[in-house]
Amino acid sequence: MTLKTKLMATVLSASTILTGGAAVAETLRMGVEGAYAPFSKKEADGTLSGFDIDIALALCAELKRECELVEQEWDGMIPALIAQKYDAIVASMSITEDRKKRVDFTEKYYFTPSRFIAREGTNIELTKEGTKGVKIGVLRGTTLQCHVEKMYPDADIKLYNTQEDVFADLVSGRLDLQLNNTLQAIDGFLNTDQGKGYAFYGEDVDDVDCLGEGTGIAVRKGDSLAQELSAAIKAIRDNGTYEQINAKYFDIDIYGK
Repeated sequence: MTLKTKLMATVLSASTILTGGAAVAETLRMGVEGAYAPFSKKEADGTLSGFDIDIALALCAELKRECELVEQEWDGMIPALIAQKYDAIVASMSITEDRKKRVDFTEKYYFTPSRFIAREGTNIELTKEGTKGVKIGVLRGTTLQCHVEKMYPDADIKLYNTQEDVFADLVSGRLDLQLNNTLQAIDGFLNTDQGKGYAFYGEDVDDVDCLGEGTGIAVRKGDSLAQELSAAIKAIRDNGTYEQINAKYFDIDIYGK
């Protein structure tokens, strides 16, 4: 069985459950990532799981549409959407003014802060002068890259294609600091064996210009799918589906205010 076949089997099974066995039609292709646990990760059998994955499936079910998950590395997410590789991006993408120039967004489906991570005992001043030459790692093409390049231009900023690679280099000593979504950092690193001896460093980052106003689903410019998905987000919030998915991964409601 191919990876795509496995994904489709999982999706169709979930859609049937979530719709109570009702027939679904018209495939909705969702662009997702697979290296950002607990929001998305790849299981040993090649299938994808995580908060973003479950949300994508729930939204397809709410819209009564067959759901196809299309795996894509982060830095190619928007180009692949524009090239019509898929119809929407459900991959923890922050809603920013810069991205709005290229894509349209739904209403947010969650909001969480970002914060640096460092080895316990680290003593670095988080200023332009204090980070000169400091090795900071972030995902390429993210709002986090925007923030560190703006605030710490003299740092040695290293860009990565996957969050797993960022954590690996932090542990190996090739990085001094790493900036990340706090929930992903907790479950994807700090609460794992790999993250022993590491902790959050500094305060939550407050930078709306770079980090945006929440996490939304991106669609192509002018696509009415944005309104359909926004209505579906509200529906799964109202009917308890969102709460069930949220509780599966987190101890708090990550939707935010």
